[in-house]
Amino acid sequence: MEPVPVRTFSLRKMFTGTGFFPFIVRRLLTAVLLILGITFIAFSVTQLVPGDPVAANLGQSAYSDPEIVAAFEKEFGLDQPVPIQYITYLGKLVQGDLGVSLSSKRPVAEDLREYFPATLEIAMFAVFVALVLGILLGTISAMTRDRLPDQIIRVFSLTGVSMPVFWTAITAFYIFFFVLGWAPGTGRLEPGAEPPPTVTGLFTIDALLNGDLSTSKEALSYLLLPALVLAVYALGVITRFTRASVLEILGNDYVRTARSKGLSEFTVIRRHVLRPALLSIITIAGVAFASLLAGSVLVENVFSWPGLGQYAYRSAVGLDLPGIMGVSMVVATVFILMNLLVDVLYRVIDPQMRDAG
Repeated sequence: MEPVPVRTFSLRKMFTGTGFFPFIVRRLLTAVLLILGITFIAFSVTQLVPGDPVAANLGQSAYSDPEIVAAFEKEFGLDQPVPIQYITYLGKLVQGDLGVSLSSKRPVAEDLREYFPATLEIAMFAVFVALVLGILLGTISAMTRDRLPDQIIRVFSLTGVSMPVFWTAITAFYIFFFVLGWAPGTGRLEPGAEPPPTVTGLFTIDALLNGDLSTSKEALSYLLLPALVLAVYALGVITRFTRASVLEILGNDYVRTARSKGLSEFTVIRRHVLRPALLSIITIAGVAFASLLAGSVLVENVFSWPGLGQYAYRSAVGLDLPGIMGVSMVVATVFILMNLLVDVLYRVIDPQMRDAG
């Protein structure tokens, strides 16, 4: 009787081997290095920004008093050399401390927890709309290649990609609020309205969890227009990528074979076209979601949406360096996590990649 081989733990195999678990370990280590590099770049850029954060936050009268300036710099560590400030920042970051905002005088982590859910809500709604409509329109465009529906969809997607988001936001707000009166206005709820009890921070969901259907509908009505504006660019990109992917797959032999077997066109598209096309669609969807979080500054300011974009704008205007660093860390972390999620979904959809390194 042959002895049963004993599996031993190998640290080297965990980092260099193939398979899903070593892949995740390597990705997480890469993510840590990326975040470290991003902190260095973001911190260096904040030091190169023209202007004095002390003057921006104290005002002219207080800034003329040397004692007040010295106390302010000492409180926020601005009296230390820049390398010491960076090392101190890293030490606090490891403990989950993002520093104290120069503007709000509160921990940056608390500010981000307050503002981030609003941006997450608008970005999730926007990417959902962009995904559903983008895949549908891209598939229809590919199936009607060079015909009238294809031409219309291509013009629409090109327009969405080409229009600046601030122009789209201002135009949409003017037309649907001032002219037509269809949009309810700015903010997340009516002025003076009581927000639902916080569970997720997403008003539409929190109101439903609280059984308050009217508040959920109201929150959705305020969410709809800014989310659609934010989705325009992603919708154009996903539509174009879907069309290109579907057209490429339609020319394969196995698609012609499936059609020759008498399968309906809907079955051919669903089983043999969309599944392999999802690989490229997932990639662009992940990047689009992270970009929506990062690019919501202008949309949130036009619609007075109290999210991460408004916080980033106020931090930049007030030279709030800890606030700027905090927003940079959130955006960078979202990009890294979305790239990791896309790679994981690749291995779930494509069996050939499940055991790849």
